[in-house]
Amino acid sequence: MDDITNNQVNNRNNGTTGDNNHAVSGQGNRDGNGGQVSGQPKSSGQRRQRTILIRYGKMGYVGQFRHSEREIPAGTTHVVVKTERGMEIGEIISPFCHRRGYCTIPSEKIENYYKASGPNYPISTHGTVVRFASDMDLNDQHHLNINIKDKLRFCQQLLKEKNLPMKLVDAEHLFGGERMIFYFMADGRVDFRGLVKDLAHQFQTRIEMRQVGARDEARLVADFETCGRECCCKNFLKVLQPVNMRMAKLQKATLDPSKISGRCGRLKCCLRYEDQVYTELYKKLPRRNSRVLTEDGAGIVIETQVLTQLVKIKLEKSERIIAINIDEIIKRDYQSTTEKDSETQKFHSDTKVSSETPCTNRTPPKKKEEKTVSDEASANGDLNHKEQTKPEQKKSRSSRRRRKRKKKKIL
Repeated sequence: MDDITNNQVNNRNNGTTGDNNHAVSGQGNRDGNGGQVSGQPKSSGQRRQRTILIRYGKMGYVGQFRHSEREIPAGTTHVVVKTERGMEIGEIISPFCHRRGYCTIPSEKIENYYKASGPNYPISTHGTVVRFASDMDLNDQHHLNINIKDKLRFCQQLLKEKNLPMKLVDAEHLFGGERMIFYFMADGRVDFRGLVKDLAHQFQTRIEMRQVGARDEARLVADFETCGRECCCKNFLKVLQPVNMRMAKLQKATLDPSKISGRCGRLKCCLRYEDQVYTELYKKLPRRNSRVLTEDGAGIVIETQVLTQLVKIKLEKSERIIAINIDEIIKRDYQSTTEKDSETQKFHSDTKVSSETPCTNRTPPKKKEEKTVSDEASANGDLNHKEQTKPEQKKSRSSRRRRKRKKKKIL
């Protein structure tokens, strides 16, 4: 998941606000999503609140917002919500009861869905439903969206004039004109304070510059994929988890980068959908070139198929190739009795040879010599002789030292 740098500049004279080069999560985008939903179930004694799931913003944020309406008119699809970003138009995505105004999906199921999606699932609870969107509200938002292209052209001209290394991706104008958000791509950090100042002076509103990555660019701009359906990152995916080549090899997909890469230039996210099932099925298959026992006899595994769980085996006796299911394999890593007997005989013969061959590196053990009485006597005599010579040697050494001292004094 690519990281997005939330870049805003505070300019009191022009009414712009923001934090310069503040890093946030690429999918959570905490500036627009607020806090996460807690996974604790509500107590039975607590009063049930009227909540509804709403999708808002160009990045497709999801929020579980409260409302005070007892009835929801039939055919209502959009509402005006107040989030941390400001007033916005949101789309209702959860089924609800028109007469009571409750969401028909239990809160426990919604929380379990968030838990299964991972801890980084961007769900916001800091927001409220102001009112149901009227035709006038939808028309106002439509006019703001039409003028986005002209605003992008003006911003692109300023980028060329200031020679800023930025690639402009898209822009978003919030409902009521409270804030404008420009999404861009860049290799590193960019000092765009002068750009924000000129944009705020031109449009007379708060300007926010948000840096996005390759996958978020596809979420904003991409439409349909090679499968014929809308891009998953734009339709429903909120947390973009990593995808590697191992998943493509395991599913025996083509390794051509142009066929397994998405609109963002990276591996398609759909390769991860069935990876867990493929890994579980792959563990059940026997290894290639391993020996197995079947009803037709022993053979060697040539090829395996993950989904069908079929195994191609080459029989040893008839050299015939058969394809059977893994349940029909009687024994894996099979060894015949003759092979086992030959291995045991070879093992015993090796142990015998190793025991019979003498070790040349070892020194032969020394024989204990019996000491005779004469040898003991001679040994005792030698000891007495040594003890007698020790004091004489000491005297001779002391006399030599004295002579040396005298010579030194004479010199």
